[in-house]
Amino acid sequence: MNPSTASLRDLLSREIKTGELVRALIVVGPMVAAYFIARETALLNLGLVAVSLLIPALRLHLPPKVVAWHYLAILLTFAALFLANPIKPLFAVLTALAGFLAVAVTRHGEHFRTLGNWMFIPAVYLACEVREGVSASEALRHAGMIIVSSPIALALVCAIRIYDQRRCGDAASSFGAPAAEWFVPAAATALAVFAAAALVEILDLAQGQWVMWSAASVVVGDLAASTGKLKQRAIGAVAGVPLGFLAGMVLPQSRVGYALAVLAATLTLISFSRYIIGFGLRCFFIALAASFAGSASGIAEERVVNVLIGGTFGLLAVALTEIVWLRVMRKCDCPDDARIGTARPFECANLSRLPPMAEATRCSTVGDNPGENHVPKTRSPPLHCRRHRHARDAFRLAQRLGAGCMAIAANSHDLQLSRRRTD
Repeated sequence: MNPSTASLRDLLSREIKTGELVRALIVVGPMVAAYFIARETALLNLGLVAVSLLIPALRLHLPPKVVAWHYLAILLTFAALFLANPIKPLFAVLTALAGFLAVAVTRHGEHFRTLGNWMFIPAVYLACEVREGVSASEALRHAGMIIVSSPIALALVCAIRIYDQRRCGDAASSFGAPAAEWFVPAAATALAVFAAAALVEILDLAQGQWVMWSAASVVVGDLAASTGKLKQRAIGAVAGVPLGFLAGMVLPQSRVGYALAVLAATLTLISFSRYIIGFGLRCFFIALAASFAGSASGIAEERVVNVLIGGTFGLLAVALTEIVWLRVMRKCDCPDDARIGTARPFECANLSRLPPMAEATRCSTVGDNPGENHVPKTRSPPLHCRRHRHARDAFRLAQRLGAGCMAIAANSHDLQLSRRRTD
């Protein structure tokens, strides 16, 4: 075999999760085929429900009974947010509550974070998507179609899990140890999502679900981990969106091309080992789908701006909660040298019972997560008083970044960018 061919094959085997990709095609493919036959756009949105059920089912080896409970949680959250959407303050509060609960469930087992992420993501996304640029009656019909046809997605995912269990006997027996500190990351997620939802409702931002999704997905641990996640998302958006836009310029508008691009964007949620590659390709296919739909320029700008705004809110929330956390710690019975920053990291007597926020989220699989593709993170050392300066500096940096993103968002709002569904 040619050495270059072998090297390429090894690279693809490392980067692409073939088994998960095949299973995702089995689950999402029928939705796309049904869209071609029935010409019902709700069937494309159903693909997100299907892959949201599949991701935790495969990663956590869930039995069909747990998959069914996860399915009910998605539908109930989606219904609540959809009905609350016309009432802006209520929608912002319920969205923040959903983000809080998605993380708070880790008090019963750290692996519940994956289930929480993939309950929050499809519910929030679809609650915004089905009302985007349509009348109330059309939105209600669209939502009804998703709910009525969603048992198909549940049946396909359960069939895959039954097959895998009979072949490998890999049913999960535990959801991990309860998270020692779950409240701080849950509060940070709720704060970020509430701020994002409030901004979307006040400015009436198009594709506002991207802002809320990005805000929640950045809260993956301490400031270092969250900043790294925001950098990956920014790089993926800035690189993927223009390339998708350029590819769409040379291709004609097509319903077939649009459906295949949406299918490809959905598959990137599960198919790649490295988050930055999966997210970059997702942005590429979203922009390409927008080109096929005839609204590429508006969607491209909205995607980049909304990702940055949402990520900034997430970073600000993490910085704020860490600052509050550190102030609480300074009231502990710490030695004087620890208070002035001369103590070693492990000298504060009470730090062993006050682990950092990363402790509660070390198993997070937030991808576009919250929860899309696993982002490897190193275990953070115990939080100590000398990190106050770094938290303050990160907070100021996030403030400046947020001011820039807000200016871009206001400009986009004034230009009244076209709203076309693509994600």
